[in-house]
Amino acid sequence: MLASFQYLNSCIQNQSYGILDFRAKKYSKIRSYCVRCKSSLDPTLDEEKDGKRKFKILIAGGGIGGLVLALAAKHRGFEVEVFEKDLSLVRGEGQHRGPIQLMSSALAVLEAIDENVAKQIMAAGCVTGNRTNGFVDGVSGEWFTKFDLSSPAVSRGLPITQVICRMELQDILVNAVGLDIVRNNSEVVDFIEEPSKVTVILEDGRQYHGDVLVGADGIWSNVRTKLFGRREAKYSNYTCYSGITKLIPPYIDSVGYRVFLGLNQYFAALDIGNGNMQWFAFHKQPPMSTDTPGGKKKLLEEKFGKWCDEVIALIQETPESMILQREIYDRDMICSWGIGRVALLGDAAHPLQPNLGQGGCMAIDDCYQLIDELDQVPNTGSDAQISDAICLALRQYAKKRIRRVGIVHAATRMASKMLAMYQPCIQLKTGPLAHLSSLQITYPAFRMGQAFLQYLLPKFMIWMIAGHGLSLKSQRDREREAKQT
Repeated sequence: MLASFQYLNSCIQNQSYGILDFRAKKYSKIRSYCVRCKSSLDPTLDEEKDGKRKFKILIAGGGIGGLVLALAAKHRGFEVEVFEKDLSLVRGEGQHRGPIQLMSSALAVLEAIDENVAKQIMAAGCVTGNRTNGFVDGVSGEWFTKFDLSSPAVSRGLPITQVICRMELQDILVNAVGLDIVRNNSEVVDFIEEPSKVTVILEDGRQYHGDVLVGADGIWSNVRTKLFGRREAKYSNYTCYSGITKLIPPYIDSVGYRVFLGLNQYFAALDIGNGNMQWFAFHKQPPMSTDTPGGKKKLLEEKFGKWCDEVIALIQETPESMILQREIYDRDMICSWGIGRVALLGDAAHPLQPNLGQGGCMAIDDCYQLIDELDQVPNTGSDAQISDAICLALRQYAKKRIRRVGIVHAATRMASKMLAMYQPCIQLKTGPLAHLSSLQITYPAFRMGQAFLQYLLPKFMIWMIAGHGLSLKSQRDREREAKQT
C-alpha cells in the first residue's frame, strides 16, 4: 500500500499524468463499421453553407458529458446533435447516485464554455469546499485526515467545489443546449464509418450523418462495444446504499463532507443544501446479494450499528423507501479511446469508482480537451485532408487526457483496496494475549500510513483542483459579482 502511495506521489511531484504509458494507436486506414441504435430525426446534412462544408458532431448520450460537449460545440460554431435514450431517467442517475460533485477545475471549464450557464449551475448548487472535508474513523468519529479544497481554488481564482442535484444540472444543460439539438428517445446502438462521414442508425432504422461521432453513453456504452467488442465491467466488490434525509446536524456550518472509514465498509455524508443530507454506505459483499428480510435499513443498522452517532442518526432518520442500492462497477483503462472518426468520452471511455467523486469532473474536463482539438481542424480542403485532420484531433484528445485520467482511475481503485485493509487497532480476540482484547493497541503501520496520507492528500487535491490550469477570474471579481446580485 505504501509503495502505491509513493508511486502516486512521484507522479504528482513530476507532473506526470499517468500510471501507465498509454499511447493511442495510429490507424493508417479508416475502418468501416456496421452497428445499430434507437429513435428518429431528419437525416440530412447541410453540405454547403457560404461555400464551405459544415463540420457536424454527433453525440451518443445526453448525460452530463454529452450535454457539456454539445454546449461547447455549439459555442465554437459546430453543428451538433445529441441522441439520448431517455432524458427522464437521467442515465445512471440522480436518485441512485445522488448529487454530483463539481470540483473547482470542472467549474472553471464550465465557465470557459458558457459563463452564464456556469452561473446558473453555481447558483443552484451547494458549496462544500469552503468547509472542512476529509476522512474520519467510523467508530470513534475522530478525524483521520483533512484536506483543504478552498485555499488552492481561491489562490488560483477558481470557483470553490460544490455539489448539485444531477437532475437540476441536466435541466440547466438541456435548456442551454436546446431541445432542437437534444433528441430524446434516441438510443445510439449502431454506426457506420466511411472515409468522409460517420452515420448513426436509430432503432427505427433512420440514419443521421456527421463528421464525428462521440460516444458519451456511459459505462454500458454501445459505441464502445461496437468499437472494441463486448467486455464485462469489473465489479469493485462493493455495493452502495444511498439515502437522502431531512436532517440538519449541528456541524453543518463547519463540515462539508466526511468519509467514515471501517474494515470492508465505509460511509460518506455530505450537505446537499436546503436542509438535506445525502449519505452513501459502501459495504463489501458479492454481487447480486439479496437484502435481509427486514429490508435495507435493518441491514444497514446491523452493519453500522456500532459506529459513531452521526452515522447511526443519518440511517435512522431515512425512511426505508428513500434507501436505494446499486453495485459499483468500473472498467480497466484502455490505451485508445476511439478509432477513425469515432471517439469515447467520460464513463464510456474511463468509468471510475465513485469514492473520490471524480466521474463527472473527468467527463467535463474531457469535453474541454476534445472540443479544443476539434476546433483546430480546418473546414476546407479535400475529404482525405479533413478526414486525416479529424482522426489526428481525436487521437490528440485521447493522448492529452489519458494520463491524467489514469492517475485518478488508479487512485479510486487504490482507495477501495485501502478500505479493505482499514484496521487501526490490533485484534487480540484469541491466543495467549486474548486477555488484552479490551486494550486499544494501534498498529504501528497505521500511524505511518496516516502520516503519509496527510502528506500526500493535500498535494493530490491541489493537483486535482488545478485541472487545465484555468484561472478565469480573480476572487475579488467573484466577490464583486456576488454583491451585485
